[in-house]
Amino acid sequence: MNNDINTPLLDQIDCPADLRKLPESQLEQLVEELRLFLLHSVSKSGGHFAASLGVTELTVALHYLYNTPEDRLVWDVGHQAYIHKILTGRKDRLHSIRQWEGLAPFPKRDESEYDTFGVGHSSTSISAALGMSIAASRTGSNRKSVAIIGDGSMTAGMAFEALNHAGAQHSDLLVILNDNNMSISPNVGALSNRFAQLISGKIYSSMRKGSKKVLSNIPNAVELAKRAEEHVKGLIVPGTLFEEFGFNYIGPVDGHDLHALISTLKNIRELDGPQFLHIITKKGKGYEPAENDPVKYHGVTPFDPHKGIVPSAKPSTSGPTYSKIFGDWASDMATIDHRFAAITPAMREGSGLVQFEKDHPDKYFDVAIAEQHSVTVAAGMACDGLKPVVAIYSTFLQRAYDQLVHDVVVQELPVLFAIDRAGCVGADGPTHNGSYDLSFMRCLPKMVIMAPADENECRQMLYTGYQLDKPAAVRYPRGTGPGVEIQQEMTALPLGKAEIRRKGKSLAILAFGTMVEPCERIAEELDATVVNMRFVKPIDEMLIVEMCADHDLIVTVEENVIPGGAGAAVNEVIAAHGVTQKIANYGLPDRLLQHGSREDMLRDAGLDYEGIRNFIISQSDQFEKERKISSAS
Repeated sequence: MNNDINTPLLDQIDCPADLRKLPESQLEQLVEELRLFLLHSVSKSGGHFAASLGVTELTVALHYLYNTPEDRLVWDVGHQAYIHKILTGRKDRLHSIRQWEGLAPFPKRDESEYDTFGVGHSSTSISAALGMSIAASRTGSNRKSVAIIGDGSMTAGMAFEALNHAGAQHSDLLVILNDNNMSISPNVGALSNRFAQLISGKIYSSMRKGSKKVLSNIPNAVELAKRAEEHVKGLIVPGTLFEEFGFNYIGPVDGHDLHALISTLKNIRELDGPQFLHIITKKGKGYEPAENDPVKYHGVTPFDPHKGIVPSAKPSTSGPTYSKIFGDWASDMATIDHRFAAITPAMREGSGLVQFEKDHPDKYFDVAIAEQHSVTVAAGMACDGLKPVVAIYSTFLQRAYDQLVHDVVVQELPVLFAIDRAGCVGADGPTHNGSYDLSFMRCLPKMVIMAPADENECRQMLYTGYQLDKPAAVRYPRGTGPGVEIQQEMTALPLGKAEIRRKGKSLAILAFGTMVEPCERIAEELDATVVNMRFVKPIDEMLIVEMCADHDLIVTVEENVIPGGAGAAVNEVIAAHGVTQKIANYGLPDRLLQHGSREDMLRDAGLDYEGIRNFIISQSDQFEKERKISSAS
């Protein structure tokens, strides 16, 4: 790819209607211009990169042939939707993607009429597109519905649930499988492309329908013909599975052969019923460094497009991330305990398990994008003597809540959940924030829930949870901690016991997890008591009662929503002990926090130092006013 940006065709396009004015002969040039534009934009701003490079031809073909936004394009996950955003009137703002008040990282319904369904988590596209297809049929509309899903997202059970329903529904739906997990095989060439065009064409479709009518009155002939057809197609394509779901399978097609894509999609538009198009693409296509290392270029920070991503020559001055702390602990624990098993739903890099996989391959289990399965397979391991640890993001644990309840908690199985990305996550926005885990876990019987205040406490809490013979969770944020030295020796913490960090006077701040560090600084200024609560469940009831006896005002602070959260647990203790106490709960606000840096989000939520300080001072002032009024009366 020539890195010098020159986009005369792209400059003429502000919406897909402009794209459709171009002759097909100019689309190859447009594809090159789009890749150049994406490279220069994302190399400056950062963002998801390799996936969008891989679907450039497909995105152009879809918007060229389909009447968007009337026809519905539903992107799965959204990592691959940057070209879609460029073509739908947002190219001048692409530099702002994932930044505060900039473009959303994924398709978002209130950002553009072309974003038909909001996404972020995987494997939702087929279900959503099927729903739109059913709605079109019910309302008498002729609009088309297309789901674009990657091979990674096809590993989730929800995708197959949707395929099963769509095949039985017989709706006019096109599912496009973007398969980029393999190199383009010999099948995907001129012969295979021609075959795909033939079986998607009217002649083949008419012959298929006609032969069924002719053979319907001949005993066993229909079944024989069906098997013969599957055998012939199976020689060239791997489509029998999708045919069994009731889809007409077409492909595989070279996803970078624009002519073949357009020809095949033209044919498919005329077909009735559920269609399945299998395309083969190369992640990072057109930019050699991304082609060679698509994992590194999946999500990028700003880089020089002429040099690619190069390791920083400067040593990092920050401490280890919480993900690395977990990964190091897992390796240490696996070394000393043969029962150890680490499970992740396709989050090896994000969860800090890259080195663990190399050191302990027999104890590492990546179940792909299958969060529900990750929890239940852990429960099965725990039933028969292993000690499983599920490394999972807070936002993804939401998808496995039934399994957490039904398969782990109800059976009281010793599964440890290492919950990463708790609280405000950053640029991926509201779909990825870990805002609710304390609330949805705290209601579960006998569940132990811990929130570390620093790096060392994270390591010791993981060890503590691992030693328990019951379900346990340690939730920690994205990024680094306050810089506390990590002790290699592992010591279990006293279960359900908090730690007083500072003794003060009339105000007590009960802080959970990430909120301990800023609250300590605020406590110094206000001469307040500050408690590192450590455990959300079981919570330290006796210490809470003592705080009530010694302080006029208690403020709880957590990086979780307030309803049902850690502060609510403190309220319940106070009520259960019949204590009259002035208390204020502070946490994430009752609204969705938009994308930006983690610091942007904390500031917007009022959970940075200034926001917490202002809240505590306002509550103290309010308490003093009420006390003076009470004394005067």
